[in-house]
Amino acid sequence: MCFSTKPGRTTKAYHHINTDPGAKVTLRPYWIPAAKREEVRAEVKRMLELGVIEESHSQWSSPTVLVPKPDGATRFCNDFRQLNELSKFDAHPIPRIVELVDLLGNARFLTTLDLTKGYWQIPLAKDAKEKTAFSTPEGLFQYTILPFGLHRAPATFQGLVDKLLRPHTSYAAAYLDDVIIHTPDWETHLEKVEVVLDTVRWAGLTANPAKCAIGLAKAKYLGYIVGRGMVKPQLNKLEAIQNWPWLNRKKQVQAFLGVVGYYRRLIPHFATRTSPLTDLIKARGPDMVKWTDAAEKAFIDLRTALCSNPMLKAPDFNKEFILQTDASEVGLGAVLSQMVGDEEHPILYLSRKLLAREQKYAVVERECLAVKWAMETLCYYLLG
Repeated sequence: MCFSTKPGRTTKAYHHINTDPGAKVTLRPYWIPAAKREEVRAEVKRMLELGVIEESHSQWSSPTVLVPKPDGATRFCNDFRQLNELSKFDAHPIPRIVELVDLLGNARFLTTLDLTKGYWQIPLAKDAKEKTAFSTPEGLFQYTILPFGLHRAPATFQGLVDKLLRPHTSYAAAYLDDVIIHTPDWETHLEKVEVVLDTVRWAGLTANPAKCAIGLAKAKYLGYIVGRGMVKPQLNKLEAIQNWPWLNRKKQVQAFLGVVGYYRRLIPHFATRTSPLTDLIKARGPDMVKWTDAAEKAFIDLRTALCSNPMLKAPDFNKEFILQTDASEVGLGAVLSQMVGDEEHPILYLSRKLLAREQKYAVVERECLAVKWAMETLCYYLLG
């Protein structure tokens, strides 16, 4: 069965934890409040019933940590930081989100599949299980499947889906557990969906039916709405930005810049517009930020820019690109566009702040720098 709320269990990949001989992690348990112990017991029982964990007699032990969710519930996690420090890294590449979004923008029909608790569908290699042992008030347990929190987990999972989708790369792609199928016509779409689902079923994986959508003209994917030649941010993401609280500390400023920075390709002159905020988080400054009129103006400007329904055209690599650049006293900017009929439509906006030494350049030198920087940065598009 391909669609299920319960995670499947593949036999096409196993997660290995490679450590040097003699390495070991044995940490004391973290203190868990008495009021939370019943939640821990319930989660341990649930994972035992699902076969996610088993009792352990390992010499390894990492602590359990409870992380509060925004809705007030508690997330059961493990602190695998020391285990990660001892583990050898896997360099399997994770796809660039911008490339996936560009790939999907011109599709006319889209189907999205969300693999159920993705990591939990990949078993651990036999010698890796004992290294994931974790302590609870109920005793010591270890994972039988790939748990969250291991730094090699994304590489293992992406490696599996890349291998499975290799025969289908012309019409299917994946970013970790988010699979998307894209076609230019309806006649072939259901056929391609069926082929991919057969592959998912063959691999022993399952997809969460509540999070899957078939045959859409426009689909939500990786924080964007894509399809029919259009790329724009998801509305629920914009609501969070519109209602963002005022910023008092460096971490709050960094969090805001991180969220809006995800959509920087949609905002002209992003680096220049964020300059008053990035100035607040310089390393030598105090943790409490000094809110200025310029920072407030930038904060409101960025929220407005993203919440005014920004939209880009998806790139068509069979057409010529138009590149325009600009340079100010504090930053460089560029816009990549294409002609659609008789109108020019932007594909993405690009920007960065000038370095201190670059701010001393003459105007013509800054303009030349903008051209050179934009052409090098956007060579993926310009080279076709």
